[in-house]
Amino acid sequence: MVSGPSSLSLRTHTCGELNVDHVGKWVTLCGWVQYLRQDLFVILRDFSGLTQILVPQEESASKVKADLCDLTVESVIMVTGTVRKRPAGQENKMPTGEIEVLAENVEVFNVSKKLPFEIKEFVKKSESLRMQYRYLDLRSSRMQKNLRLRSQLVMKMREFLCNEHGFVDVETPTLFKRTPGGAKEFVVPSREPGLFYSLPQSPQQFKQLLMVAGVDRYFQIARCYRDEGSKPDRQPEFTQVDIEMSFVDQEGIRTLVESMLQHSWPAEKGSIQVPFQTMTYEEAMRDYGVDKPDTRFNMKLTDISDIFSSTQVEFLRSALDQPEGSIQAILVPCGALFTGRELESIKQTAKTQFGQRPLLGSLRLQCAELLESHGRPVRDPLAFHFLWVVDFPLFLPKEDEPQELESAHHPFTAPLPEDTALLFTEPHKVRGQHYDLVLNGCEIGGGSIRIHRASEQLYVLKNILKEDPSQLTHLLEALDFGAPPHGGIALGLDRLVSIIVGAASIRDVIAFPKSFRGHDLMSRAPDTVSDKDLTPYHIYVKWPTKQGGEEK
Repeated sequence: MVSGPSSLSLRTHTCGELNVDHVGKWVTLCGWVQYLRQDLFVILRDFSGLTQILVPQEESASKVKADLCDLTVESVIMVTGTVRKRPAGQENKMPTGEIEVLAENVEVFNVSKKLPFEIKEFVKKSESLRMQYRYLDLRSSRMQKNLRLRSQLVMKMREFLCNEHGFVDVETPTLFKRTPGGAKEFVVPSREPGLFYSLPQSPQQFKQLLMVAGVDRYFQIARCYRDEGSKPDRQPEFTQVDIEMSFVDQEGIRTLVESMLQHSWPAEKGSIQVPFQTMTYEEAMRDYGVDKPDTRFNMKLTDISDIFSSTQVEFLRSALDQPEGSIQAILVPCGALFTGRELESIKQTAKTQFGQRPLLGSLRLQCAELLESHGRPVRDPLAFHFLWVVDFPLFLPKEDEPQELESAHHPFTAPLPEDTALLFTEPHKVRGQHYDLVLNGCEIGGGSIRIHRASEQLYVLKNILKEDPSQLTHLLEALDFGAPPHGGIALGLDRLVSIIVGAASIRDVIAFPKSFRGHDLMSRAPDTVSDKDLTPYHIYVKWPTKQGGEEK
């Protein structure tokens, strides 16, 4: 059986593969009409590229000519003909630019009506229009390349994990129950009054249970769900490469991920060097003011507290008088390029975020963007700088109740062995065995070594986080039945692919994404459900009134 993109197909070749080696061959192509040129040429497009179809001018081929000349842009056709070399001077730099196909037969599958926008890269479309007609937007060569690169990346990851390292691909449930802490979860009603499922924000508990089950090495291309509202460049449903291993330490997980990325990295993007750079959370915050620094450029923070040690300027004095308070500066090369308006925008950022931890990190990135707007290269768009950030605090003060603690990542992360004793005395000082993977200033993955003893997990939930442990009875019980030491990681596939292809948004690497507000503009989801359909779930809707109250 013939293999390849034209196997088991009506076509013999794709539109992007023909070249001078095919001259004289009889071929059949299928695709969409990209251009019609003066009744002389039709440009045919499929996922692989473009081919110029020559309209026959002979009297004997009048039907073929009429069929081709009557077409509209984006009509779907099948053309059979002979590959010819283009006349001298008519070649171009397209991959198929040295040949054309003389049409000898054409079959019109579907004539397209006028489109809401042209399928051309240089034609600008609003994102809402692209989302409304997503199936048309996906016809563009850019979106086709993005989806195919994503597919190839996942295939190579799967091959690496299963064939080279003995991982087992296991599917875990989508209908689950609420997880204490973390992001808000979508709820799904059941037919039992007052009982609801939750859509998992990750397969975290299931993959730990699989380690208890002795699966040893698990992975999954997992669909995950988080009800995060209108956060920029986030999706309510997203995909992660989910990995868990038994009898492993941090170094083992990080080495596995580095090797997997090196194995699956697209060849056209160059090679990546391993091992990746590693820095502690403390170093990242000290030098970059953020826990996911973009290391493609320098502009590190500089502590200038000594210079202002005797200052009487009120806001500076106040900062120095705080516990561990300091005054930091950012040395911006060519900062003289900044206009008065730009300097004012930097001041406004400082004012609105004053006293918040990510302020200096935000200012550093803002300065880099301003320099680039003046034509000064700062961040190489073709470079890929990976970074491991380790030794995070295990717990952080709650924003609304600073006297209480919450998990910096999730409640299942184990403390560093040397900090374990502090759990019972000074939990706010405990560092966790957590590790984040950062690429060009974006977090693309996070993982940890897990707590594998039930007594320690119960203490963290009940005594430190003040969470109801009954929500996790199944996990606590499992840990008491001989749980091995284990750890893992989850890589955000959407974010990773968007950085690789240089997309402005993760929506450009997802086939059918949701809008900024979490809506599907194509199908108009979410949608209303009738009272009749809600009755079996014992649910009724309270509609907001104009006065801001509610009515039944």
